[in-house]
Amino acid sequence: MASDPVDRRELARLPIGMFDSGMGGLTVLHECLVTMPSEDFVYLGDTARFPYGEKSQQELEQFSVQIAAFLERVGVKLLVVACYSATSAALPALQERFSTPIVGVVMPGARAAVQSSRYRRIGILATEATVVSGAYPRAIHSLDSGAEVVQQACPGLVSFIQEGDVASRELADAVRGFTVPLRERRPDVVIMGCTHYPLIAPMLQRHLGRDVTLVNPAAEIALEVEGILARQSIARNEAREGSYRFYSTGDAEAFRTVGARFLQMPLDEVAPVTLDELAALV
Repeated sequence: MASDPVDRRELARLPIGMFDSGMGGLTVLHECLVTMPSEDFVYLGDTARFPYGEKSQQELEQFSVQIAAFLERVGVKLLVVACYSATSAALPALQERFSTPIVGVVMPGARAAVQSSRYRRIGILATEATVVSGAYPRAIHSLDSGAEVVQQACPGLVSFIQEGDVASRELADAVRGFTVPLRERRPDVVIMGCTHYPLIAPMLQRHLGRDVTLVNPAAEIALEVEGILARQSIARNEAREGSYRFYSTGDAEAFRTVGARFLQMPLDEVAPVTLDELAALV
């Protein structure tokens, strides 16, 4: 027990790990950088296997385990699964397999939606994999068993945003097509159930209507991570500016260029990681 404070100080110096299928998770990283400016972060974007929303649960679990093993080898004190599809498919398996604390992105958004909804009618805009998993209805009903939950899958929407398209006519037409059936059910709160969607929040708000509250779980996730670090006494509380670094399984230069728009902060260098490297870890 006497060595525990020293161990916690050493643990506190480690970065927070984060991964996503691509660049959408950078919206979560942005909120974390703002909320916890003293912390270091390491982020892996699995762009070679993007998008995750069209993959099977078995594939998503395999990919997630590989990436978690990589980040644990790098050395992290907490891992954020900054991808709704991966969280929905693989979070329990990750938490069972790894000793590092692991945070998903579903429950923080569900909690914020339940707390924000006046009429207990909650909509979800998400990828096909997230909708099929049923993760959001389960999370919401664990908090409010009487809430009405309406899900809308948005196949292909994430690809527009990943490629840097946040304002084209084609994107607007796709958004209109996905929001019309959701709007007919009259939710008063809608969760942006994909980390890419906050980049088109103004467009979503326009098509959903101004009376609908849009929930961006990224800010809630950052607060949850901050709380876990504080409770476990592994936060970096000294006055310093934390660092952040990146890995990508795909085109590192494309990640650096497009990723800066998602992060809204400088993104100078991206280290490549091959899929063979990841596969060899598990």
